[in-house]
Amino acid sequence: MKVLASRPIPGGFESMIRESGHELKILAQERETQEFLAEFPDSDAVVAMLSDQISADMIQSAKHLRIISNYAVGYNNIDLKACSEKKIVVTNTPDVLTEATADIAMTLTLMAARNIYAGQKQLYSGNFLGWRPSGMLGLDLYGKKFGIVGLGRIGIATAKRAEAFGMRVLYHTRSGPKPLVSYPYVPLESLLCDSDVISLHTPLTPETCRMIGRKELNIMKKNAILINTARGPLIDESALADALESGRIFAAGLDVYEEEPKVHPRLLKLENVALLPHMGSATVETRTKMGEIAAQAVIDVLAGVKPAHPVNLVL
Repeated sequence: MKVLASRPIPGGFESMIRESGHELKILAQERETQEFLAEFPDSDAVVAMLSDQISADMIQSAKHLRIISNYAVGYNNIDLKACSEKKIVVTNTPDVLTEATADIAMTLTLMAARNIYAGQKQLYSGNFLGWRPSGMLGLDLYGKKFGIVGLGRIGIATAKRAEAFGMRVLYHTRSGPKPLVSYPYVPLESLLCDSDVISLHTPLTPETCRMIGRKELNIMKKNAILINTARGPLIDESALADALESGRIFAAGLDVYEEEPKVHPRLLKLENVALLPHMGSATVETRTKMGEIAAQAVIDVLAGVKPAHPVNLVL
């Protein structure tokens, strides 16, 4: 059977698919979208990236597609309803990228709190003139409140890191308090008003799209830091740029973007925002394991076996 991989994947992904007896087509890293669209209809299995938008029309064009194995935890890039209607299994790669992404959330927190980008820029440009009492003043994290929006696996892992820095964790979820969680649950508005750092870890849905906009930014503390390692469209980037430019909030740290791979041009000009190129899961170990999970899902479904991580129930 024909397996289409949207892009090259690190580790043993390729050997797993080929050794299972399937034909594998791997598209180039810098390929055009049209190449993916051309190969999609004749594939029995597709291993897609989060950046691959798979529409209902594409699903309808598929002649004998049985599985879309998404190389990501999220799957908002796929029309799940259309897949379910055609009995196409959709899977993801949960758990494995939890720790790596939580590391990046904390990295961004440190970068934003301590003016790391502005400091590096000063140093690399040759403008560092030596230590000064008022030079590059940032904010302490110890004793501050760390507010988490969306307390799933990555949110909990990030909370543990924040605790290790002596921060007090509070959280909000759309589903309400979690019975087994010891951190205090608060309404979203209270979290935004009270937290020194706000870290987003919620899925992208119609309800969460642009959940952080002008109104929400305006009720944050003046010294607040906003972190996003979840999905770019959770934040209205234009409103965020206004808040950062005006000093309405202290800083932000972003690993994902509203119109990724594009970054709002005003954000690129600011020194009080730490920007990373969507590298939350970018470790050798994590990306390799993601590939193994994605490959095994394909092998299982094409063999008529229920995969480990389905996100729709069609088998």
